[in-house]
Amino acid sequence: MQKKTRFATWLITALLQVPALPAFASSVTTVVYPAGEIAGDTRYRDVIELLNTALEKTRPAFGPYTCQPSQRQVPKKRVMAELASNENGINVLWNPGSVKLEKEFLAIKIPLRKGLLGYRVMLIRKDKQTMFDAVRSVADLKKIRFGQGTGWIDNAIYQHQGLPLVEAPYPQLFAMLDAERFDAFPRGIGEILDELEMQKEKLPNLAVEKNLLLYYPFPYYFFFNKKDAALKHRVETGLKLMLKDGSFDAIFIKYHQQALQKLDLRNRRVIALTNPDLSPDTPLQDNRLWYKPVVSSNNR
Repeated sequence: MQKKTRFATWLITALLQVPALPAFASSVTTVVYPAGEIAGDTRYRDVIELLNTALEKTRPAFGPYTCQPSQRQVPKKRVMAELASNENGINVLWNPGSVKLEKEFLAIKIPLRKGLLGYRVMLIRKDKQTMFDAVRSVADLKKIRFGQGTGWIDNAIYQHQGLPLVEAPYPQLFAMLDAERFDAFPRGIGEILDELEMQKEKLPNLAVEKNLLLYYPFPYYFFFNKKDAALKHRVETGLKLMLKDGSFDAIFIKYHQQALQKLDLRNRRVIALTNPDLSPDTPLQDNRLWYKPVVSSNNR
């Protein structure tokens, strides 16, 4: 009995002397992001690569991870509800910032596309180009009907300017534009060319408007449930490392440089719109975070 007691004492002492492993060494960070609204949706390839790279950059400090899309394609409004309730696995989403969202969720205040989403080129019907040729001001824009997705945050921007707006689910907007239910579908620089390519066989009358560039400050952020501060910290740490080592800008150039050249922003007329829901702590003064095109003074 004494031998067993001595052995038990020795074993406990030995185990207490083993260095404790970091908590993350035996755990895996699980990240689930929205699958998108339509099959084959390519709009978010750059954002997904930013997310994966941020997680990879932090592997030495935070340990292994998995990063994958959700199993179902659902509208953005439903994705928001699922993130808020912490249900169905989605624990990160990307979305334009707003005062409301930045109160409801944890946001990383690093614009994922360097503010590029606020520069808008319009999809139109080819036979409608003359409608846009003389547009020079917000007052001129009030003669145009704009199509936007149901519940999109920037709908408030168009409404704030008094611009006519038609809302519908994103997949329906292209056919509605072709059917002249509205006149213009403003798209992000990184979206419009891929979308036109996807629609060209089915809707060959659609085209990129040639002259205008709408602009409103519109940062795109990663958002997390307020209970997921640890995941937010890891991704934010990774993004900051990427800003320092140049990989953040490299991904921006990889996905957007070709579109920036093809769309010829320099020679477009810029019409600035006010964003009434821009958070006062948006980091607009940090020049590292924003893309600013050089626009010809003749086209302003």
